[in-house]
Amino acid sequence: MKLETQTLTTGEVAKHCGVHFRTVIRWIEKGYLKAYQLPGRGDNRVQLTDFVEFLKKNSLPIPAAFQQLSKRVLIVDDEDAVAQSIQRTLHREGFETKIASDGFKAGIMMGLFSPTLITLDIQMPHVDGFEVIRFVRAQPQLKNTKILVVSGVAESELKRSIEIGADAYLAKPVQPEELVKKINELVVLAPQEEKVS
Repeated sequence: MKLETQTLTTGEVAKHCGVHFRTVIRWIEKGYLKAYQLPGRGDNRVQLTDFVEFLKKNSLPIPAAFQQLSKRVLIVDDEDAVAQSIQRTLHREGFETKIASDGFKAGIMMGLFSPTLITLDIQMPHVDGFEVIRFVRAQPQLKNTKILVVSGVAESELKRSIEIGADAYLAKPVQPEELVKKINELVVLAPQEEKVS
């Protein structure tokens, strides 16, 4: 089974967190941890991506086996020099990356690569960045994927990307430090919300 599609039982979640499985059930009942029930039996299952998201939101350590899920970035840009520059910057920071040169390839690679975040140019041939945003936001399995628009379009277009579903934007040309800082804010140092008790 591929790691990105793996599910965990409440017992497995409890073991990773060092708590009793009944505590995990309470987290699920209170809505802290997303889960679904198996038909007939009613046993809870937690998708691995939802579990990693839960750990990040509550400042809990991410097990080494799951670290790679927090460090996957898909770079979507038709300018090869820009894409390669972003890739070099992220590799230095320990991110696993893939490059898609257009929106159509991005759609295919998102299913194969399961990135935590995509950097996305708006101006691309065939399928533009706005269409990619709409596609990602329409896919339930990509609900936790962060979208960082990195584009040279007008400010009004950058703001429009937020309105239709992007999480943040940076205007080109972007400095490497600025890019890394923004990505870390979105995927590694995610804003802390309500903590579990």
